[in-house]
Amino acid sequence: MTASPSEGEHGLSPDHPLTDIVDRMADTAQGERVTVGETLEAFGRRSYLPLLIVPSLAVMSPLSGVPLMSSLCGAVIAIISAQMIFPGLGSLWIPDIVARRNVSGRRARAAIGKLGKIARWMDDHAQVRLKWLIEPPGRTALECVCLLCGLAMPFLEFIPFSSSVAGAAVLLIAGGLLTRDGLFALAGLAVIPIFGALLAIGLETLGLAGG
Repeated sequence: MTASPSEGEHGLSPDHPLTDIVDRMADTAQGERVTVGETLEAFGRRSYLPLLIVPSLAVMSPLSGVPLMSSLCGAVIAIISAQMIFPGLGSLWIPDIVARRNVSGRRARAAIGKLGKIARWMDDHAQVRLKWLIEPPGRTALECVCLLCGLAMPFLEFIPFSSSVAGAAVLLIAGGLLTRDGLFALAGLAVIPIFGALLAIGLETLGLAGG
């Protein structure tokens, strides 16, 4: 990939930032249990894009089949996206009730192990392009899309693995912002219609769709 100077700001490998994120997720999952707070702390509270990528990767893994995991990842995505759109705290704030949520370390390690190929593929194909999409005001619009995806994920809880589609959209958008590759972000936007169809099904299942 073609590295960009901004990537170093996140403390990640300039050549393989997404692979680095997966590796750090694996490092935090070595214990018996791993919490949301511990995982996010591995990236620092000022590295918003890596922190946004972490739950999007998690919800794309087999962990999305864990009850309420989709809702949890959606909440984290929404909280981080909102603070990217409306900065002011300086560092990321995560409610304690969310930070304390945990999963089995063994299960987390097994799930994370399946994410390496996705991260490596994105790293290998990323390059600086379509900069107009990832710079303001396009960047703010992309952050709003991530916020909406996070807010909608709880409504997909009853459709197994459907939230992984929303996670893919967020991963592509956040990955595009991280690597300054607008084509990835554009691909993330292209996933939204699929996500919208699944959301409609989820609302119908919950009886919330208009009649």
